[in-house]
Amino acid sequence: MSDIEIAQQAKMQPIIGLAAEKFGIPAEHLDPYGHYKAKLSLEYVNSLADQQDGKLILVTAISPTPAGEGKTTTTVGLGDAINRLGKKAIMCLREPSLGPCFGVKGGAAGGGYSQVVPMEDINLHFTGDFHAIGVAHNLLSALIDNHINHGNALNIDSRRIQWKRVVDMNDRALRKITVGMGGPANGYLREDGYDIVVASEIMAILCLATSHKDLKERLGRIVIAYKTDKVTPVYASDLNAQGAMAALLKDAIKPNLVQTLENNIAIIHGGPFANIAHGCNTVTATKTALKLADYVITEAGFGADLGAEKFIDIKCRMSGLKPSAVVLVATVRALKFHGGVAKDELNTENLEALQKGFANIERHIFNITRHYGLPCIVCINHFTFDTDAEIALLKAKCEALGSKCVVSRHWAQGGAGAEELAKEVLEIADSREPGFSYVYEAETPLWEKIETIATKLYGAAGITASPKIKAEIKALQTSYGHFPVCIAKTQMSFSTNPNTKGAPSGHTVEISEVRLANGAGFVVAIAGDMMTMPGLPKTPAAERIDITDEGVITGLF
Repeated sequence: MSDIEIAQQAKMQPIIGLAAEKFGIPAEHLDPYGHYKAKLSLEYVNSLADQQDGKLILVTAISPTPAGEGKTTTTVGLGDAINRLGKKAIMCLREPSLGPCFGVKGGAAGGGYSQVVPMEDINLHFTGDFHAIGVAHNLLSALIDNHINHGNALNIDSRRIQWKRVVDMNDRALRKITVGMGGPANGYLREDGYDIVVASEIMAILCLATSHKDLKERLGRIVIAYKTDKVTPVYASDLNAQGAMAALLKDAIKPNLVQTLENNIAIIHGGPFANIAHGCNTVTATKTALKLADYVITEAGFGADLGAEKFIDIKCRMSGLKPSAVVLVATVRALKFHGGVAKDELNTENLEALQKGFANIERHIFNITRHYGLPCIVCINHFTFDTDAEIALLKAKCEALGSKCVVSRHWAQGGAGAEELAKEVLEIADSREPGFSYVYEAETPLWEKIETIATKLYGAAGITASPKIKAEIKALQTSYGHFPVCIAKTQMSFSTNPNTKGAPSGHTVEISEVRLANGAGFVVAIAGDMMTMPGLPKTPAAERIDITDEGVITGLF
């Protein structure tokens, strides 16, 4: 069966009763969205402050390939397996964006028998969080243009407006647009553009905010433009925008509770991409789960060079979270792809290509253990075409590097197929105090932070930028040099060329743009030609998605 067919046959339990049964959450603190998903009140979240924290497990992956790795699937399978072993576990995931659902990647609710449900709801509109983020973002856009139209008392330089508009869809035609056409009645003429909602600073703010007060303060700190003197920033608070924006996000800040196919609780909240944003679910969701469960399994987007780095250097730095271990997800097929095998030949045994492609996972293991200072368990997400010889080779090479390597069959068997993985994870997590190393220190200058990530994690010889970009980074250093950096880079390679597989070394990472995310508290460095508004492929997934006369959605995966 397809993923959606498996999900539609799930025997879900009403979420109100399930939350009470599993964790004693009172019904009055849950706002139901139908029978199977609900929002958790911040009052209840705050009431857990004195509870002891559980152990935090991070799930990340090798550099993605068209063959697929299964990070979300592994997160769900591992959580189900830990619950099967008699422990209390909660999974913390990101909300899917509609852009990839209708584009290349598809949905993000797991797969096979390791899924979160209701799958269609989660992958489509869910509880409306992304809608609220998009509206709050575009309200600020409208207020900026309105202010200038009515006299521009703040002396905003219309050539230096930093705030684009957003939409939660892959639409390349909106990357660069002209607004205000049609004469004075329609405002003033200027260039503008759209990003996808998951790249919005408001998405990052929501994921890092810890309360309504913190949310509103962060929204007010957003730098929307510069004045005509070219140096004085204009903030969202100068337009008195933060109150209305926070009002639109009143419910979006509350964590969302759903369940797995095995009726275990998962929290799905926030959804910044890891290739163009910081790639982690909300701090509120993760901290709430840690107060409720013995073990929390969370994911960070794409490969460990992006998601795990930002999890450590942005999310953990700002929140005080301390992971106990990292699960690095890989497949034999994906590593053969990194070794040069064409996608249609990946089901054929090829030890030579696997050996060559191992360079990719080797660098990720090195980064996790040496640069992050965390124990790494390799999860081989099993495919039926994997041969015994391929698995034996991969396990031997991983363990030669000092990392446990476990074959997991959670896609086909659910939690039962991940019990061996769960036992290894529990053994490591329980045997050490939570802790890690940052890749760079807060006082390191912005340019050196970017360079450190590129050289230490990406294997680059160095970084480069035009004189204009260097000057912008230097200007940001004065007031924001203590901020972490969020590198927007292709997820497909350690380099900025998505077609360069394996573990390239000696390349140069070009920084093509920098953006200040003052409300979120980091500086975005865009590497190469990375776009913050993706496009659809020649044959988008949208062409396969349909609805029957009875209202059943098909083709979603």
